[in-house]
Amino acid sequence: MAGDGHGLCGEVGRWAQGSGHILQVSSLGGLAAFPTLGLYNASKWALEGMSEALAQEVAPFGINVTLVETGPYGTDWSGASAVHTEPLPAYEPVRAARRAGASARTPQDARGTAALVLELVDTDEPPLRLFLGSYPYPVVEAAYRKRLDTWNEWRHLASRA
Repeated sequence: MAGDGHGLCGEVGRWAQGSGHILQVSSLGGLAAFPTLGLYNASKWALEGMSEALAQEVAPFGINVTLVETGPYGTDWSGASAVHTEPLPAYEPVRAARRAGASARTPQDARGTAALVLELVDTDEPPLRLFLGSYPYPVVEAAYRKRLDTWNEWRHLASRA
């Protein structure tokens, strides 16, 4: 039914308006992986890839896509509200290190997020990704630097494929 004016939600004329902004809530876990969070990371990495593709698909219709990359908010994200598997004793040092790192950070206050998101959607040329808070920047910079260094270190082997 190409060209029938139906959008993602089946609304007639949605594409014809020539504008829009899709917000995807992701997190730092979509750009850098962390021990004990593999399934969470996998879901966020999938969202990141799908959103990058979607942004390219809907750009000709005047629709923007932004991944809102949240930092650590002061919620019960990993507490009693989370579903946990039966812990394996061999992983206790990994879990302990993760808990120590998490407790060393001061959680962000989520109350300011709504105003920032409203400002974002009013922007003429919004970014594909917007980090909220300062915590994600050094983590993502280090992760990407390490990836680039590794790729370049092994380029001599890769180029022979």
